Amino acid sequence: MSFSIGIVGLPNVGKSTLFKALTKKQVPAENFPFCTIDPNIGIVEVPDERLLKLTQISKSEKTIPTAIEFVDIAGLVKGAHKGEGLGNKFLSHIREVDAIAHVVRDFENSNIQHVENSVDAKRDKEIILLELIMADL
Repeated sequence: MSFSIGIVGLPNVGKSTLFKALTKKQVPAENFPFCTIDPNIGIVEVPDERLLKLTQISKSEKTIPTAIEFVDIAGLVKGAHKGEGLGNKFLSHIREVDAIAHVVRDFENSNIQHVENSVDAKRDKEIILLELIMADL
């Protein structure tokens, strides 16, 4: 069983891009909100030189490295805990993970849409944190 980390944030902030970088999986990462609806899941083995050394010492026939499961969860919006967008569905995916990696956009680029129509990292962070609190996560 692997440790699972859910990648969360507002729509269109780079969650799928981070997921692709971590897992090397090809998933859509487009310039429009809600490109991801169903969660993308990728499992990454964690390299550990100590494990390799132990395998050599014990002369084990098989080495099974630990793994981390990354879950690219669709973007949350303000009011998700009340069912806005597909909020309840997306929040249910967060309940299934062991940890949360929160992606916050803090760069200007007029070619990339922002669900709130402006970039404000503090506001965006607070939106997601409030949604998680209100959903009792």
